[in-house]
Amino acid sequence: MSIPQHAGGPIGSRDDLVRYLENGCKPRSDWRIGTEHEKFIYDLKTLKPVPYHGKPGIRALLDGMRRFGWEPVMEGDNIIGLTGKDGAISLEPGGQFELSGAPLVSVHETCNEVNTHRAQVQQVSNEIGAGAIGVGYAPSWRLDEVPMMPKGRYQIMRNYMPKVGGYGHEMMFRTCTVQVNLDFSDEADMVKKFRVGLALQPVATALFAKSPFREGKPNGFLSYRSHIWTDVDNERAGMLPFVFENGMGFERYVDYALDVPMYFIYREGRYIDVAGKSFRKFLSGDIAELYGNTPTMDDWADHLTTIFPEVRLKKFLEMRGADGGSWSRICGLPALWVGIYYDQLSLDAAWDLVKDWTAEERQAMRDAVPRLGFQTPFCNRTVGDLAHEMLEISAAGLRRRANEDSSGTSEEGFLMPLRELVDRGYTRAEELLRKYEGEWAGDLAPLFEEHNFF
Repeated sequence: MSIPQHAGGPIGSRDDLVRYLENGCKPRSDWRIGTEHEKFIYDLKTLKPVPYHGKPGIRALLDGMRRFGWEPVMEGDNIIGLTGKDGAISLEPGGQFELSGAPLVSVHETCNEVNTHRAQVQQVSNEIGAGAIGVGYAPSWRLDEVPMMPKGRYQIMRNYMPKVGGYGHEMMFRTCTVQVNLDFSDEADMVKKFRVGLALQPVATALFAKSPFREGKPNGFLSYRSHIWTDVDNERAGMLPFVFENGMGFERYVDYALDVPMYFIYREGRYIDVAGKSFRKFLSGDIAELYGNTPTMDDWADHLTTIFPEVRLKKFLEMRGADGGSWSRICGLPALWVGIYYDQLSLDAAWDLVKDWTAEERQAMRDAVPRLGFQTPFCNRTVGDLAHEMLEISAAGLRRRANEDSSGTSEEGFLMPLRELVDRGYTRAEELLRKYEGEWAGDLAPLFEEHNFF
């Protein structure tokens, strides 16, 4: 989750909020790829999550990363993130360690960034006795074993979550994801990409499903992380049917976001709890706790980071459906969506694929995929069939982009691990379950050993 945003001063009117999103429009030549990935940090000796303080500990990891030129982000006396020319590093509530990468031109650059980050984290982790693992859900840790990071916004969320859903604490403390952030040229392009992204997000969930365990045992799902999001806070999550309705645009999303309950505002280094109150009420001065606080564009930008649909609009579109995964697979997610979004023929083909799906069909697929993965039935086909078609559309787009690295390798190569999954017909989660039931003999310690990033 984000560190405090910096977007500007007082809000003059609703038009300022719309303009903020409109300012994300860019010519194709300026389109970039921003990849975010989270991983669980654990103690190599105990295979348990590490606390904030101590060694191994999250603060020690953050402090150690500063040798590479990262600058600290402080909250009181605590370092809670890092910023640098290559993006930002932030902490999820349970210490999940996240790189929010720089906006880059190609998937090749994304992979170079990912590998540089890996080398840096590995160096420090080796010194403090920590490992890192990429899965969508903590496979063996109880909720009471996971420490909460010292960020004021997380205490507010922790208090509020049980009031609005059953899985809020699970989401906060025991999930990890990989996301990619992509640009649009104008409002019509944004709307088309938003619709394609929402419709195909469950297919991406199946392609990246890797969270089949809970507290050391199979949980009955392939992407338990995705299932968790069905009951976190449905006022700020979900498939957003209104995006497919006539009149969708920047103004419509602003109206939606204005009525999504807030968590907080940030003033003078501290968070003020207004959980459950809408931003619309804040604008109209109807929140007693905020009397005397003028709404600012910083507040608006912060608020947009607390909305959690399957695809999220800020000054770009965020693809949010994937589980955290193995280091070598991280680049597959940006490749998948870049091939579709950044080539017009592929975007048109993807829209042709999904444009006749009903809201009920989209929701039914989204609800079933966490448990059934590629075997999810859909309109006389399966999600595995859709995954194959989605990959073909993306691959064609990447070929047309013709963005090669210094050795002449295409971005299409990053899709190969996903193609292998679809060809064999079962997900990463099912692969882990087979090992659990076979060579691991019901013990998840080998999962940490085999899937440690370092």
